[in-house]
Amino acid sequence: MLKYLLKKLVILSASLLAVVLITFFLMHSIPGDPFTNEEAIPEEILTALNHHYGLDQPLHVQFGKYLANLLKGDLGPSFKYQGRTANEIISGSFPISITLGLEALLLSIGFGVALGSFAAFKRGDWQEQLTMLIAVLGISVPSFILATLLQYVFAMQLDWLPVARWGSFAQTILPALSIAALPTAIIARLTKSSMVEVLQQDYILTARSKGLKPFQVFFKHALRNALLPVVTYLGPLAANVLTGSIVIEKIFGIPGLGQWFVMSVSNRDYTIITSLTIFYSAVLMICVFIVDFVYSFLDPRIKVGLK
Repeated sequence: MLKYLLKKLVILSASLLAVVLITFFLMHSIPGDPFTNEEAIPEEILTALNHHYGLDQPLHVQFGKYLANLLKGDLGPSFKYQGRTANEIISGSFPISITLGLEALLLSIGFGVALGSFAAFKRGDWQEQLTMLIAVLGISVPSFILATLLQYVFAMQLDWLPVARWGSFAQTILPALSIAALPTAIIARLTKSSMVEVLQQDYILTARSKGLKPFQVFFKHALRNALLPVVTYLGPLAANVLTGSIVIEKIFGIPGLGQWFVMSVSNRDYTIITSLTIFYSAVLMICVFIVDFVYSFLDPRIKVGLK
């Protein structure tokens, strides 16, 4: 187990280093700099700003300094927001994104598994067709259209929920539903396909022939194995929803990571773009790492690093 963990740690570190390297040099290869969008900046001030942030130094020197600071946990200052650092922005925005993301993730898993299992048990009936139609709509309708529709119906017409902003549980419901729609549909389709296959296995037929009740067959034998494809999808899904949805956060005026990512790209704020990319990549890799271990609990035939 220790050998496996060390191997994974080396792979994760190398992958993050590659992300840092690629992101850093790609951002600096774009024509212009973080200050070119400012209007009427005297050449002397522009030169002083570039010198202050070290942008006048050779690119390999800038990368070396950035990497050294990164190893110390310092993600660097924002070029566009004076007095703000990438560390402060992430620490202030990530709790908001993870709150919204966890709510969306729970909704996705709960409704997705329930709908997929229901469709599998009602295979060939109209209930299966209706469930899969809902799943197709969830995949087909863009999140920003769904978000706008939810705002119009539940906030503007029915006045049941707030239109936007952040601060109360009621304000999380509509954005969480908007984010959860697509992964719910995908999880439902994965669960249904996997469940149909599992229900045809010999051990399920044996369990039924022993007189076990349907819910016992479902929870003790079928569901555990049917969830394996879903778990595979949960790695990137969790990373995506936990770090925030860029479009949804923008629509609902939520001050999460997604909003900062949009602003940093438009402002060419090198350090913020690079830091958010590294942070997202780290979350993604950790989630995939966790999925490897979850596999071993769901299926005893899969042993992770136990040799």
